[in-house]
Amino acid sequence: MLKDLRILDLTRLLPGPYCTMILADHGAQVLKLEAPEEGDYIRSWEPKIGGFSALFLAVNRNKKSLTLNLKTEAGREIFFRLLREHDVVVESFRPGVMERLGIDYHQAKKINDKIIYCSITGYGQFGPKADKAGHDLNYLAETGVLHTSGCEDGRPVVPGIQVADIAGGALYASNAILMAYVAVLQGRKGMHLDISMTDGLVSMFSLLSAYFFAQGQDPGPNETTFNGGEADYQVYRTRDNQYMALGALESKFWRNFCEAADRPDLISRQKGSSEDQRLLRQEVAEIFARRTRKEWEQILEGKNACCEPVASLSEVVANDHFKARKMFYDLPLPGGGSIRQLNSAIMVDGEKRLDHCFPPKLGEHTEEVLLSLGYGANDIDLFRRQKVV
Repeated sequence: MLKDLRILDLTRLLPGPYCTMILADHGAQVLKLEAPEEGDYIRSWEPKIGGFSALFLAVNRNKKSLTLNLKTEAGREIFFRLLREHDVVVESFRPGVMERLGIDYHQAKKINDKIIYCSITGYGQFGPKADKAGHDLNYLAETGVLHTSGCEDGRPVVPGIQVADIAGGALYASNAILMAYVAVLQGRKGMHLDISMTDGLVSMFSLLSAYFFAQGQDPGPNETTFNGGEADYQVYRTRDNQYMALGALESKFWRNFCEAADRPDLISRQKGSSEDQRLLRQEVAEIFARRTRKEWEQILEGKNACCEPVASLSEVVANDHFKARKMFYDLPLPGGGSIRQLNSAIMVDGEKRLDHCFPPKLGEHTEEVLLSLGYGANDIDLFRRQKVV
């Protein structure tokens, strides 16, 4: 679907590479620009398989790699040549870095006034915190996400996925890039997209924010319908120290659960005060604790009660539903063997791509790209000796 979209990817680690991988999965031509010798930091991270970082493989398929020293005059000239032939630049440096290099949006649009320039950062391009360093957990803390997500004792829980990086950053960025691309195709000039991961997280408070704006309630963990404050929407421990996630928000699902659990007396107690809910949570917890997870799965099978086991990743990978949805594929390794990978979440006409290209070696396509820009073999040799590429 995106075979004509050409992207220069200057990003590292997770948010930017995940964003461009989503687009590359659907045909976008993504050229990864990396510093000579070092490249994307994540290339060296463990665990490794067949000499490659499994983390790098997970977010860099279907791309090409060009090494380029943007601190050199020749490197910037190559970058500007690339700009003339590309639609999008994606970068994730701290605010001001691209300007100091002389390749920021204001310089880029002089070369290509249709360029879409997407900057992904923790706090955005301006504001009191714009220059702060941070990682996913910091962003979750500063935006209130951790405050609303915790155990019964109120202790915040570290999520198992990078919500800020992926949902707050990568997904918003890919969405914004595509909206901008449509606008440019319709005749608009290019634009600068300022994607803040913390802005993204704050925007996701759509339901919980209603409690605050409508009632002045600053919800902590287990205080509202949507973060564990009610017995019908909570995680419960089973007899074998596993867990079941009950999400029976609607009365029909709550009724189905209570009847399956042989506790019809609880049906009328679904709603109530915070104290009523605390007592009901305790009672439901005692009910779940009497049986194993497997027993609960059998009891609730086909009952339409919105209650599911808390699965491990190994169980997810073995799940027939996700296999049917083609959520996994095997990526062959150059030295033999393969590694299982997650696939795109986007199904098109009942199909998903399974023939993904192996992530590029550092600078694998440098010569190919430079030749396409009009540089000769002597130029390329000189660039290598001068450590421009």
